[in-house]
This record gives sequence, C-alpha cells and structure tokens, in this order.
Amino acid sequence: MKKIATTIAAFVLSAGAAFAADPIEGMWRTVPDNNGNTGLIEVKVCGTTFCGILTQAFDSNGAVMASDNIGKEIIFETVPHGNGRYSGKVFAPDSGKTYSSKLVLDGDNLSVSGCVLGLCRNGGTWIRQ
Repeated sequence: MKKIATTIAAFVLSAGAAFAADPIEGMWRTVPDNNGNTGLIEVKVCGTTFCGILTQAFDSNGAVMASDNIGKEIIFETVPHGNGRYSGKVFAPDSGKTYSSKLVLDGDNLSVSGCVLGLCRNGGTWIRQ
C-alpha cells in the first residue's frame, strides 16, 4: 500500500511540473508602433505552441482606444528553444503584415523582431505587466 501511495505521489508531482507556466506566459505591453499606439498582449498556451492575443489598445497619449485588432493573435505558432529564446510568427497591426519572429525573454523584458521576404523589423522590447 505504501508503494502505491509513493507511486501516486510521484506521478502527481511530475504532472504538476509538466503543467507549470512557461516564463513567456502572461500580459505584455508593446512598444509604440508606427502610429504611436501600444497594446496589451496576453501570451498563453494555444494547443502545442504559444500565442499572444491583443486584449487592449492604447493611443499615442496612453488612452484606451477601440481597435478592430482586439482579440486577434499578434504572436502565434511560437515555440521555445531554451535559454529564453522563442520563434514563431508575429502580426504587426500597423502594417497588416505577418513576420517570422524571434523572441528573446530576459526577466520582465521580451525583445520581439521579425522578417518577411528578407525585410526585417524590430518590434522593440515589450514589458511584462
């Protein structure tokens, strides 16, 4: 009986570790885009990858604004590579383009960049909220 209890405890503990949140998960504030607008992106698990949904948009004065992009995936198909490095796709609402992305996590800072057809764009460093 003791052996069964030990086995169950080991299974529960290992399952808990498997469901532990990845450091990229959470709410992130973007840098101003080409229009001066920023947003809050909620990064979470989406199937077997990570995605980031725009939950709120702000104008260049920092006031909440309406946006057709609320609810849209801004980052998607994002996978970890270890040491705070991720890759996937990022959508830039100001240009309407989707880029192959590189993300680098350093504490509460997430550096975002991407390229499409050889044209690259630095998305700046997002700040954890």
